[in-house]
Amino acid sequence: MRLPRMSSSAVTALLLAQTCLLLFLVSRSGPSSPESSQERVHVLVLSSWRSGSSFVGQLFSQHPDVFYLMEPAWHVWVALSQGSASALHMAVRDLIRSVFLCDMDVFDAYLPGRSKLSDLFQWAESRALCSPPACSAFPRGAISSEAVCKPLCARRPFRLAQEACRSYSHVVLKEVRFFNLRVLYPLLRDPALNLRIVHLVRDPRAVLSSRQQAVWELARDNGIVLGTNGKWVKTDPGLRVVQEVCRSHVRIAEAAKLKPPPFLQGRYLLVRFEDLARDPLAQIRELYAFTGLSLTPQLEAWIYNITHGAGVGSPLEAFQTTSRSAVNVSQAWRHKLPFAKIRQVQELCAGALQLLGYRPVSSENEQRDLTQDLLLPQGPRSFSWS
Repeated sequence: MRLPRMSSSAVTALLLAQTCLLLFLVSRSGPSSPESSQERVHVLVLSSWRSGSSFVGQLFSQHPDVFYLMEPAWHVWVALSQGSASALHMAVRDLIRSVFLCDMDVFDAYLPGRSKLSDLFQWAESRALCSPPACSAFPRGAISSEAVCKPLCARRPFRLAQEACRSYSHVVLKEVRFFNLRVLYPLLRDPALNLRIVHLVRDPRAVLSSRQQAVWELARDNGIVLGTNGKWVKTDPGLRVVQEVCRSHVRIAEAAKLKPPPFLQGRYLLVRFEDLARDPLAQIRELYAFTGLSLTPQLEAWIYNITHGAGVGSPLEAFQTTSRSAVNVSQAWRHKLPFAKIRQVQELCAGALQLLGYRPVSSENEQRDLTQDLLLPQGPRSFSWS
């Protein structure tokens, strides 16, 4: 049967109608869900132990747009504890990249068969793992509680972590196991990632004071930092771990602020815990703006409550985020540490104090006098670690 011939004007009209229909359908579909990794924002909170990183992690975790995991590289260090920190850098980096891309199969090498959500280190710190689609302990936009989440969600299948990750616009990981920013350059250049680095630092004297509340919890990590071939280090009279932490902060800050490579421009933010403690909401707004998030009224109320509690917490809360006075927490070391120990830290970490803007004290009286402000204004400083 012969088909009727169409005039060129009819063909043009038909193509125009198809184009209009296509544009109408696209406009009706609305914004796409963040299925593609390139549409997501990836944030690495880069810090060290006892620097307030659990608190900053929760600032991200409780946001309704964020899938958060706390220290996924813990699994690497436990499995390969015979290695040194520098030797494990690449294994940690590879795991971090896979998690950013929501490829949770990377944990197969570190978790038992038929894994559950609770096999992940500090899994209940993640609101996303306590909310749909991972679990239904809390509505997706609610503030979660670890105590409520654990009994309800612990036995949920591990595969749900990957499903949950793919449903969020932001993937945020907190890590304390990188000691050199250059190790992360391949991730910053990776076209599959949209990576931002939040570098959280804290006064080394406060770090030492806080570390003394968690000596056993840090013993394995101390051994890896010091390269003791798997031997745990509980006591560190020479403060070698604190010194290495100070050196790492200097290396990272110098690489990012003094001569940053082009691919790092606009993707690095240095945050001091003490600035957060003094003006939490202003600092958090800046933190959210840097990572493409906005502060909701519910989050604002939660942040106020958690930073205006009573006291400074107890040793039992060493790895928990509870309601405390943020200002009191940031100043607690000035009452707890003996001056001799402070003087030792100041000598070992002189470069970090200078570069990051912390003023040393010259006497015990100056240490105890809280009217003496030891936080200097941030600004560019030309310091090189010798």
